[in-house]
Amino acid sequence: MSQISLRRLIHKKEVASLINDLSNVMKRPLCIWDAEGRVLIGNDCTDLLNKYPVQLADEVIGWVIGFENASVVASLLTYLANQELEKKNLARETLDKYKEINLLYNISGKLSACLDLNEVAKLVINEATKLIQGTSASVMLLDEKTQRLEIIAACGKANESKLTLLPGEGIAGSIFLTGRAEIINDVESDPRFVPAPNKSKSLICTPLKTQNAVLGVLNISSEELVNYTAQDLKLLITLASQAASAIENALLHKNKLKEERIKSNLERYVSAQLVEAILEAKDDISLAPAKRDITILFSDIRNFTAKCEELAPEAIVEYLNEYFTHMVEVIFRNGGTVNKFVGDMIVAMFGAPSRLVDSERRSIETAIEMQNRLKTIPVPWIKKNFITGIGISSGEVVVGNVGSPQHMDYTAIGDKVNIASRLQSMAKGEQILVSGKIYEATQNYFEFKKVGLVQVKGKKNPIEVFEVVY
Repeated sequence: MSQISLRRLIHKKEVASLINDLSNVMKRPLCIWDAEGRVLIGNDCTDLLNKYPVQLADEVIGWVIGFENASVVASLLTYLANQELEKKNLARETLDKYKEINLLYNISGKLSACLDLNEVAKLVINEATKLIQGTSASVMLLDEKTQRLEIIAACGKANESKLTLLPGEGIAGSIFLTGRAEIINDVESDPRFVPAPNKSKSLICTPLKTQNAVLGVLNISSEELVNYTAQDLKLLITLASQAASAIENALLHKNKLKEERIKSNLERYVSAQLVEAILEAKDDISLAPAKRDITILFSDIRNFTAKCEELAPEAIVEYLNEYFTHMVEVIFRNGGTVNKFVGDMIVAMFGAPSRLVDSERRSIETAIEMQNRLKTIPVPWIKKNFITGIGISSGEVVVGNVGSPQHMDYTAIGDKVNIASRLQSMAKGEQILVSGKIYEATQNYFEFKKVGLVQVKGKKNPIEVFEVVY
């Protein structure tokens, strides 16, 4: 059916007046018919010999019947009908543009207020199904671990589907790779079609594309054959563009929260500066087990078990937390890493996970500051009863994540770790004992007293031991 009615056109006041004037000037009778031969103007046309078409683009919407000069009227009506069509198309385009702008405005406002990935995806589907007819819709994103497109939100029967696709697999996988939106109005005849639980005969699919990457795809499908149009595709592309930006922001927010949790956990063991380096993968930082030359410090409270008998468990825990807070602050300030707490014992590393220049000197400075800090903790009971012995050793050990897939610890393993532990066991209250290698590396910085060769448990040969004088 024609988009322009010839009957309405010729009955417009100005057009009717113009036709009447032309008829008077020509002084010849004429008739105007519609395309079906119904008379719109004139009565008896049987004696009129010539028939001139009124055309709207390639379609004949009526006829002007009369003598030769009646062709002028046919040409005029053809011109006016096409002008009317252009106005109508312009009005439709303006309305479509308004809808598109209004869509962008409403969607952007809703999406910008949402940072939860699943909520963003649900919102996108809700808006898409308002605009475009379909029985199912879904948002599929590429999972970084599996490298498959997985549904994160859906409606209709797609909500029941667990379908996953490799990039390039199926229609959605193909569109993900090409980055170009498509209309498929006969899905089952498409060679890329992969059968799924939610049957679809017509599909419109667009990539969720940012400036940097394609994140996934947005699908709308129908169980019945639907003639999706270019306008439908244009609207979905517009929505997908907004959705991709919102999804990217939601992913960044999710990663930021994950990073903050990791950072919060890491900062319990290593300094804030080192945490930043680990998260940004700077320098030579690696958590994989590897041989490394580091310095190990063991610190332990003397006669702690006996002290525990004097107080309630809650008080001991409170005092320990206060003690650890001060000691960890000192370790971090000197670039050390807290390896673990074992009861009241602190194990610290210097030179892992990030290499540390002068790790031996830094460890002794830490030990001296720890001993001095104990005397300034503003809790009288701690100052009176927490007296520590410290042992320090250095050398090559294996350091990194060690354990099972269910639980791993970042720790150091090796003979030098055992030596530091033995030195700590030997140290009296307020003593700092170090190995010969530590002495050799730091003798120009500190004053030492030679303890001599000492036989320690687990070693065939005695080791040379020095006490730091501070």
